[in-house]
Amino acid sequence: MKVAPELPTDMERFAEALVREAGALSLAQFRCGTLVVDKSAEGAPLDPVTAADRAVEARLRAGISERFPDHGVFGEEHAAAPGSSPWSWMIDPIDGTRGFVSGFLHWGLLLALRYREQPVLGIVHQPFTGEIWIGSSEGARFTCREDVRHLRTRSCGELAMATLATTDPYLFEGAEADAFEAVRSSVRLTRFGADCYAYCMLAMGQVDLVVESGLKAWDVQALMPLVTAAGGVITDWHGGDCRKGGQVVAAGDPALHRAVLQLLAPAAAD
Repeated sequence: MKVAPELPTDMERFAEALVREAGALSLAQFRCGTLVVDKSAEGAPLDPVTAADRAVEARLRAGISERFPDHGVFGEEHAAAPGSSPWSWMIDPIDGTRGFVSGFLHWGLLLALRYREQPVLGIVHQPFTGEIWIGSSEGARFTCREDVRHLRTRSCGELAMATLATTDPYLFEGAEADAFEAVRSSVRLTRFGADCYAYCMLAMGQVDLVVESGLKAWDVQALMPLVTAAGGVITDWHGGDCRKGGQVVAAGDPALHRAVLQLLAPAAAD
């Protein structure tokens, strides 16, 4: 894998400012009886999209194209726009749309900067709370108004002492469900309904482990630089590259990551 060059000095500032600006668009529809469009197939669980999703992504795309017209831009709600530069961006305008339309707080804007498709800068922004998490080769940091801190995952190498988070227990079926239950029954505490917030809490040292399945590339690429910059590990269930989504496991402690991979191995996708 080719190593990305050093980030331009203003890239992180540009991305953070743009995410904050786009995030303000989501607040106009939050807890306002947002109209939901269901993207799911007939009989499948609700897969919602809102006007806020589309407006946020459109604003992010416009800002990137204006500043970096040769950069590719990819995202959940609009068509892929490849560029001529090795740099590109991946957008999830509202990760956790089910939480968003329900009025809960576990949702956020995800923006990843990539070099030759490898995420090197990841930003998560929760506009309602004003929180922002950023990870890159410069480290991981959290900002919320006057609260600014560098982030490190916490040391926890034993499953029996770990706190686990996932978005929904019904993400898993068949062998996956059995593997997840093996993990859940081995940890001290499990929390559900977190979406991207789980990975942010892992980077902050609040939880130790995140296990999920069925993710898309835009669900995970902004989270990869954040988790790794904070000292954690994020991979697929084989321990390999997870940038395309699918089965994802993140751990704050490498020893914990090795232990959970053994439990997930029977259900790891080929």
